[in-house]
Amino acid sequence: MVRYKELLVNVTMPFVQELPYLTNWCTLDRLLNMCSENEPGNCLGWAARDPSGVMSPYRFDRRAVGNDDVSIKITHCGMCYADVVWTRNLHGDSKYPLVPGHEIVGIVKEVGPNVSRFKVGDHVGVGTYVNSCRDCEFCDEGMEVCCVKGSVFTFNGVDVDGTVTKGGYSSFIVVHERYCYKIPENYPSHLAAPLLCAGITVYSPMIRHNMKQPGKSLGVIGLGGLGHMAVLFGKAFGLKVTVFSTSISKKEEALTVLGADNFVLSSDEQQMKALNKSLDFIIDSASGDHHFEPYLWLLKTFGVYVLLSFPKEVKFSPASLLIGMKTFSGSITGGTKLTQEMLDFCTAHKIYPKVEVVPIQYANEALERMIKRDVKYRFVIDIEDSLK
Repeated sequence: MVRYKELLVNVTMPFVQELPYLTNWCTLDRLLNMCSENEPGNCLGWAARDPSGVMSPYRFDRRAVGNDDVSIKITHCGMCYADVVWTRNLHGDSKYPLVPGHEIVGIVKEVGPNVSRFKVGDHVGVGTYVNSCRDCEFCDEGMEVCCVKGSVFTFNGVDVDGTVTKGGYSSFIVVHERYCYKIPENYPSHLAAPLLCAGITVYSPMIRHNMKQPGKSLGVIGLGGLGHMAVLFGKAFGLKVTVFSTSISKKEEALTVLGADNFVLSSDEQQMKALNKSLDFIIDSASGDHHFEPYLWLLKTFGVYVLLSFPKEVKFSPASLLIGMKTFSGSITGGTKLTQEMLDFCTAHKIYPKVEVVPIQYANEALERMIKRDVKYRFVIDIEDSLK
C-alpha cells in the first residue's frame, strides 16, 4: 500500500474519510485531484510543502508567454538527486511550496513573436537553468551555467522579476528560447530527459578535458545516473573504460549491459594496485564520501581527474597530484551550446540512458529509492499520462 497520508500532507483534505478504502492509483488520483481543484493557478504540479520532502498536487500560475518565450507542454521529467536535496531543504535554502525537476522534455504549444528557433509542435528540452545575465563573457560564449551574476535555476531559483522558479514536476513551463533545446524527432522523449542534467554534467568535462581520444583509457568511479552516462560516452569516444565500484553486484551490469571493458572492486587493494599509472582520465561520480588518493595514483603522467559529486570533503596528499603533473578538476552541468551538441551527439551515436519510467504518483517513493541508490539508472516521470 502507498503511504497515502504522507502523500496528502498539507493539502486541503475534505475527503480524508476515504483513506481506509483507497486501494489503487485511480482512487488516489481522484482524491488528490479533488484536493487540488480548489487551489488557484493555471498550472498543475506536484510540490513539497516542508522539509519532510513529501510531495502532493499543487496549483500555481506560470507567467504569460513573453516576446522571447516558449511555452512547453511537459511530457516527461527526469528525477535528479537535486530533487531530494531541495525538497528536503538539505542546503537550508528551499523555498516552499517547491516544485522540483530540471530534466524536462515536452512539446511546444505556444511561442512569442520574437522566437525564431522553435515553432508549435517541436520537441524541446529544458535543463538545470532558465535564465542568466546574457551579457557576461561566459554567457557570450554559451557557458551560461557559469554566468558571473549567477544562472537562475529551473526550480527554487529567483528570477529577475523576483518570482521563485518551479520545475518540471508540472503540466507546462514557460522559458526564454535561449534556454530551450531541440530534441531530435527520432530520439525518444523519455530517454532524452536524463541527458539534460546527468548527460550534460558528464559530457561537458569530457569535452573540456579533451577525453574524446580513441584508444585512451577512462576510469569511472560510481555506477549511478552520472556514472553510467560516463561509460556510454566513453565507449562512444573510443575509450577503454574501467568501472570502479564498492559493489560486486554491479560487475555484470557494467560489462554486459553498459559495455565497459573492465570492472574493479575498489575495496580490493590488489586489483587497485594492478592499475597503477594506467589511466588517462577519471570521472568520479560516486555520491558518498570516499578516498581520493588511491585513484589519483592510477593516473598516468598528465592524467585528469574530474569530480562531479559533492562529498563532505576532498582530501589527498599533494604528492599524489604533483607526481605525474596531474590535474584535479570539478564540474557542473554545461552551457547551452554544449548541451545542444550533446543531444545531437547522443542521437547520432544512439546513446540512450537506462531509465525506469514512473507515474507522478510514484514520485515520493522514487525519491526514497534514490536515497537508497535503488534505481538503474534514472527515474523518469511520465508527466503526460499521469499528471491529470
